[in-house]
Amino acid sequence: MHPRNKHHDRYDFNTLILSSPSLATFVKHTDYGDESIDFFDPKAVKALNKALLKQYYDVANWDIPANYLCPPIPGRADYIHHIADLLAESYSKPAEKKIPAGDKIKCLDVGVGANCIYPIIGIKEYGWSFIGSDIDPVAIQSASQIVKSNPSLAGKIKLRLQNDPKEIFNGILNKNEFVDVSICNPPFHGSAEEARTGSKRKLENLKHRKTDQPVLNFGGQNNELWCNGGEERFVRNMVFQSKDVAFNCFWFTSLVAKQVHLKRIYNAIEKVEATDVKTILMGQGNKTSRIVAWTFLTKNQQDQWIKER
Repeated sequence: MHPRNKHHDRYDFNTLILSSPSLATFVKHTDYGDESIDFFDPKAVKALNKALLKQYYDVANWDIPANYLCPPIPGRADYIHHIADLLAESYSKPAEKKIPAGDKIKCLDVGVGANCIYPIIGIKEYGWSFIGSDIDPVAIQSASQIVKSNPSLAGKIKLRLQNDPKEIFNGILNKNEFVDVSICNPPFHGSAEEARTGSKRKLENLKHRKTDQPVLNFGGQNNELWCNGGEERFVRNMVFQSKDVAFNCFWFTSLVAKQVHLKRIYNAIEKVEATDVKTILMGQGNKTSRIVAWTFLTKNQQDQWIKER
């Protein structure tokens, strides 16, 4: 986990319950004498997220519609902190690596979701401003309600509905609009059945027994969990479409969960003639993921971009 991630240690449930008493209902003692929740209970996961957002991110009013994605916050925070390092590496002298902060730094969250988690973390940790896009009107409505309900987010997030589900950047970024980085947690699975099977396997591994339980513990609508071709096709499409807005964004980035997908994604980046590509490893417990980042800016164009910030 990233060194600046607030969630390195085990959850302090006593502190979380003090700020969010409703969490207490879901906290149980494990066989090892520790306190925890049932991470395969969607209501428990949602209650934990509410408590974490209130305690650490100054968001007291957070909710999502039933069956929408309720993501684990530590992993989302890791992505934001690694992006901060990427920007620091690009925007400051090598000896400094000063993280650029403040609302002049603009981020595009592709697939912001009903939960609006990435903008919340980026605003609290670094003061950045965000554009959040989504193809789902309900997700945009939910994220808008979160922004309206929390003064700390006011004026810092613009939410935009993508009317064409085949497009990622066109229809979202205006011609003369510029962002420092785009982020994306792409749909992981290639079909609804694959999503159900994956969740069932995780549940069986956790409980060490067979189950017919179909619950996706973190929820999720179809477009949040799967798309035709899964993660690899989605990210490759993003790479190809990024060339249309090549000079509107300094760094394009995406999470890539499966290492086997990297070869074809790198091939796509090579085809669009990006000037630089980076792979940033992320580790949480036994799970390893990575961020793939690419840019079309030459060194001179990067220097000019930074001067104008």
